[in-house]
Amino acid sequence: QVQLVESGGDLVQAGGSLRLSCAASGSMFRISAMAWYRQAPGKQRELVATITNGGRINYADSVKGRFTISRDNAKNTVYLQMNSLKPEDTAVYYCNADLWLIDTMTFMRPWGQGTQVTVSS
Repeated sequence: QVQLVESGGDLVQAGGSLRLSCAASGSMFRISAMAWYRQAPGKQRELVATITNGGRINYADSVKGRFTISRDNAKNTVYLQMNSLKPEDTAVYYCNADLWLIDTMTFMRPWGQGTQVTVSS
């Protein structure tokens, strides 16, 4: 099994910055892509940013120019640098990975438990 653990969520004022981290651990695996999602109260979970093994990156329009996704393949960790935060960025942020277990070649898409980001106005 593989676990994803997010960290870095906090309460911050509008205009501030946060850096989220998500580390994958567990059975031997190979990650192809990682992503950040978020879910605000009463809303559906939405995709924030993705990054592939090859470094291809995509962002939701709402965060372009403010958020930066990056990854450290050696540490199996993905980061989300969030700048110029707005109250509407308030949500639980989840990370997600597309990965293969090396011994069984089983595809998995595990989720982390989430980390709360709250932006005050």
